[in-house]
Amino acid sequence: MTHSLKVAGDSARDARRRPAASRPFVALALMLMVGALAMASAAQAASAPKVNTTGPREVSYGSAVLTGSLNPNGANTSYYFQYGVTRAYGSQTAIADAGAGSKTISVRLPITGLQPITVYHYRLVAVNASGATIGDDEKLLTTKVPLSLAILASPNPVTFGGLITVQGTLSGTDNAKRAVVLQANPFPYTGGFQSVGNPELTTATGGFSFTLLNQEQSTQFRVFTTTNTPVISPVASENVAVRVSSHVARTKRRGFARIYGTVTPAVIGAQVGMLRIAQGHGILAGGTGVKPGNSISGKFSRVVRVKKGAYRVLVKVAPGGVVSAYGTPLLIH
Repeated sequence: MTHSLKVAGDSARDARRRPAASRPFVALALMLMVGALAMASAAQAASAPKVNTTGPREVSYGSAVLTGSLNPNGANTSYYFQYGVTRAYGSQTAIADAGAGSKTISVRLPITGLQPITVYHYRLVAVNASGATIGDDEKLLTTKVPLSLAILASPNPVTFGGLITVQGTLSGTDNAKRAVVLQANPFPYTGGFQSVGNPELTTATGGFSFTLLNQEQSTQFRVFTTTNTPVISPVASENVAVRVSSHVARTKRRGFARIYGTVTPAVIGAQVGMLRIAQGHGILAGGTGVKPGNSISGKFSRVVRVKKGAYRVLVKVAPGGVVSAYGTPLLIH
């Protein structure tokens, strides 16, 4: 009994002390309770985002920027745009992050791969833990593909007096059956571009071609459309190479041959090299200069030491209305 009473006495004293000793634990419990209530209150405050689809920006024939605004309503929110040629949409942009704010923000995402002159529907979609919100449908109309020209002159270079073709393509919306005009600016390129011949109509795919005879000097070409706002091509430069006519004849000296010919036009003083072709390279066998011939051509002639094989003549001219050229191969047996 004495032992039991002592224990009871100790318990009574502990009971008197407990309120002071347990105070920190009570405070902690209260803090945890307040935190839980705050979290519950925040969870109740967060809700599905608010969204608004707005008008498109930077619309071209193949791309656009879709815009809108949204309020995340305090929860981590992602957004994207759905788009397509009908209200069924069918495509969507990449998903972007809008954060967890509580204020309305502007958003925008680009789209590409669109077709020209086409109506597209689109709408903004935003999603957070409380749900998804879909904005109203908006529309955009892509533009026409701007007209553009590309041309090529061939062959390049062309031999003096030869025929060339200037061909090209008019690209863009409504490129078929359009009138295009060829212009030329001959060397020394100071006279300006002048129209050549009659206009041509582009084909169903926008193609066109001009044929020019008897080219005698290097010339710049361009093509333009007859539209209200003309479209002008880049300049294509066509070089005219001298025409080299070369021949070989025997001589009385063994191991030597005469290489001779004409050069048109008569580029008097131009260098003439007689080359032996070995393993794809030209080895100089002899040289001379172009001398006066007739009214349109100069001439050359030189006796050179030769070996069996192929030879070519190179006429090298100074920069001007014509460019350097080789003659046809000569075979020495």
